[in-house]
Amino acid sequence: MLLSTAYFPPVSYLSLLAKEMTLSQDRVLPSHVFIEACENYQKQSYRNRCYILAGDGVQMLQVPVKHSLKGEVPLSSTSLRDPVRANVPERGTSPLNICSILVDYSTPWVVRTQRALDTAYETSAYYEYYRDEVFALLEAQPRTLWELNLSTIRFLMEKTGIQCELSPTSEFVPPGEGPADDYRYTLHPKKADTILSDIGLDKTYYQVFQERMGGFTPKMSCLDLLFNEGPDSILWLKAL
Repeated sequence: MLLSTAYFPPVSYLSLLAKEMTLSQDRVLPSHVFIEACENYQKQSYRNRCYILAGDGVQMLQVPVKHSLKGEVPLSSTSLRDPVRANVPERGTSPLNICSILVDYSTPWVVRTQRALDTAYETSAYYEYYRDEVFALLEAQPRTLWELNLSTIRFLMEKTGIQCELSPTSEFVPPGEGPADDYRYTLHPKKADTILSDIGLDKTYYQVFQERMGGFTPKMSCLDLLFNEGPDSILWLKAL
């Protein structure tokens, strides 16, 4: 399976990480997913934004980014490889490799994100259990978007109970020429998302503001699931 990197990715992203994981009473066999590390940065995607459910509706939380300095290679020690430039035929593409995109901390977006999460989830069942750890991920100020995203994905995997080996790609393969389960450019906030229904997880969970919203709101960050369902999130993600 092939996925893009993502910032506090949506529930469907986590369900894909868990899809091939074997979970039983006596053992857990992890899944194995490749994360695209050789593409050019894609704007207006889950790579630098996520969506939460607030009292006034869906709210986007965005990470401001900037290009690396000339001659500088801001690689994470966790990326396991050297960055490779590639051209992706997608509208809204940056000419820089995804691993070379820096997070811009010149504005107080971290504080604004923390306040937004407090406002949206302070009454949810499990928010207080995870709040400090989520805030710590942001306050650590990872230098690159790749590092930040990887930390959020691993956090969500750990807290939801997903066992998955993540491997960065070593070369870029254009869409349609790689594996059949390639979700790099189909899992997008502006595109229809049928992933959950395709794998038999087209269902709901409790959301704090669902009555105000007139029902369940899909395509939220997995933070929404975690804050509302806590340790039971894995039961939802694995259809148990």
